[in-house]
Amino acid sequence: MANHKSALKRNRQSIVRRDRNRMNRTKVKTVVKKIDAAIDVEDSVEKAQEALRTAVPVIERAAVKGAFHKKTASRKISRLTKKVNNFAKSKESAA
Repeated sequence: MANHKSALKRNRQSIVRRDRNRMNRTKVKTVVKKIDAAIDVEDSVEKAQEALRTAVPVIERAAVKGAFHKKTASRKISRLTKKVNNFAKSKESAA
């Protein structure tokens, strides 16, 4: 455990930041799971696209706040968009 006043403060700050980052990462995981659920369970392309529209700002916000690197967030958004678009294409070709 830290003994100096400044080290104690840094420890407090790191705990707060860790909790904030954990909260933001959890939000991202939740919105990604909603997209996956919309693709797996639902037959509606609109629900998957709506889930993607709500997920993109959450992922970008997590990157801005420092929970993810900006390229990691961009990669996540790109992969999710590709997944939803492929789902839409498969539903379109099946109909």
